[in-house]
Amino acid sequence: MIEPTTAGTHVWWLGQSGFLVGHEGRHLLVDPYLSDSLTAKYEGTETPHVQMHRHVVAPGQLAFVDVVLSTHGHTDHLDGETLRAIGAPVVAPARIAELARERSGGEVTPISEGETVAAGGFRVQAVPAEHPGEHCVGYVIEAGPRRLYHCGDTSWLDPGVRGVDVAFLPINGKLGNLDGLEAARLAQLVGAALAVPCHYDMFEFNTATPDAFVAECERLGQSYRVLALGEPLSVGGSSMPSPAPGRPPGS
Repeated sequence: MIEPTTAGTHVWWLGQSGFLVGHEGRHLLVDPYLSDSLTAKYEGTETPHVQMHRHVVAPGQLAFVDVVLSTHGHTDHLDGETLRAIGAPVVAPARIAELARERSGGEVTPISEGETVAAGGFRVQAVPAEHPGEHCVGYVIEAGPRRLYHCGDTSWLDPGVRGVDVAFLPINGKLGNLDGLEAARLAQLVGAALAVPCHYDMFEFNTATPDAFVAECERLGQSYRVLALGEPLSVGGSSMPSPAPGRPPGS
């Protein structure tokens, strides 16, 4: 069960690229998709968005969240149904700020690449990302002494980020995104103490297994963790594993 935290820094994977971050009683969401809006939109089309799992939490149960970050305007990263149910202020790339206002119905702080804003008790820096046809950014999130890197949807690039506690990286390898090998290598490039894969196991037409990511992390000596949906990870705490934990390929 996902509930507010009051001490330490903790992360939960909510599915696709969605993560909840809790730090000392404050909470931040990145790219939450917790509705069936895309399944309804694409029903009967050539790309049906058949969901592989039930959502781990109803968005209305996350009303304690202080701020939501969106990396770009694709609905699985900027979902109106999810945002309106949560009701928190949103930080979004400046060029899609109006879209974020339309979908969320609330307060939006625009951010451009290279800028840093204070939001919801966190410091958030927008860093480069590349996704075909989209105005997108990645984020470095400072939660007290902890630095978390969420690259958003991106192809291979050097975001200029170095020295983070956790990196969240897509592995689906489709539609302009990193695959598992690239994600592991990007984690090593940015000096991530721990790499966590995402953007898979949501829709049947756009997924991958973490096997290649796991194998490449192990080859590189890159620490990683493959999270189950809703599984908590304590950042910097006793559950921060070393050197290279996670489920083995094929599990």
